[in-house]
Amino acid sequence: MIKVGITQGDINGIGYEVILKTFADIRMAEICIPVIYGSAKVAAYHRKAMELQTVVFNQISNAKDATINKVNIVNCINEETKVELGQSTPVAGEAAYQSLEKAVADLKNEIIDVLVTAPINKHNIQREDFHFPGHTEYLEERFGKDGDKSLMILVKDSLRIALVTGHIPLSEVPKSLTKEKIIETAIRFEKSLKRDFRIGKPRIAVLSLNPHAGENGLLGNEENEIITPALRELQDKKILCFGPYSADGFFGSGEFSRFDGILAMYHDQGLAPFKTLAMEDGVNFTAGLPIIRTSPAHGTAYDIAGQNKASEESFRQAIYMAIDTFENRKEYDKAFANPLKKLYVERGGDENIDLTKEDE
Repeated sequence: MIKVGITQGDINGIGYEVILKTFADIRMAEICIPVIYGSAKVAAYHRKAMELQTVVFNQISNAKDATINKVNIVNCINEETKVELGQSTPVAGEAAYQSLEKAVADLKNEIIDVLVTAPINKHNIQREDFHFPGHTEYLEERFGKDGDKSLMILVKDSLRIALVTGHIPLSEVPKSLTKEKIIETAIRFEKSLKRDFRIGKPRIAVLSLNPHAGENGLLGNEENEIITPALRELQDKKILCFGPYSADGFFGSGEFSRFDGILAMYHDQGLAPFKTLAMEDGVNFTAGLPIIRTSPAHGTAYDIAGQNKASEESFRQAIYMAIDTFENRKEYDKAFANPLKKLYVERGGDENIDLTKEDE
């Protein structure tokens, strides 16, 4: 059974609320072995504050001791840690960091199989050992090897949105876009669609940067000078990429439903429509790395913390997706472990040279 590591996130947000609501359903512990990195005492505080259904935790000191059909919790923070619901505090940042570090260490040592992260506050978690815009960049440094680069993909059913640029100021987006970066990102996106989502030949829509796809240079030249040339090269590589599409019409008309993946140029271009369509049950997936990490698509939601208003559906879907991706990768890697050698080379047009025949 797959062992799912779960970080507690910011203890002053809705992390524990969605965790407790998810595992109040006893069937969740029947499909995986959950291991929460946090504090049974803090979890109990949240349960009592909101009068949530009791979840019986199996308190352990090491994830190796996790038990089947139990909701396991590894106490990895100071038991005197203070909860201040709805507030961003250094204590909450330290607790989130300790949980993440312990879970990542176990993931690296293969004690857990996948990682699901509850939301953090990107400001209060900053410290000497954590100077990243978010989980994605942190995990890239910890697990990226041989040129591996992370790729954030937002997922709900058949809607999958990846970003060419991520957590950077909007003013830096145009100068950060290059033909090479778009090509590299699209290649990683296609690989993930094939391996993680088991889509044989994915169709990828590429969005424009400027309104109305630049109007042939009237509203910007990035489409003509960067994005379209990148598309041509991708098509030459037999990757099914189409566009560039103007984002407003693309989402407004429902055209997004015709594609297996959508490549957005910057953060809000992809996330604004995604969260409009899928805020309740969308999932943030970190692709491109040898490990599997998912997260709910929402943040800490301080404004409703402790009020029993948060939906656990996005968090539940994050667990489901982590499990599915783990199985998809195993099946994909098994299927492609010993590929057949190519028996012909393309000469041009429909003419091929059969390499199995001797020269005549």
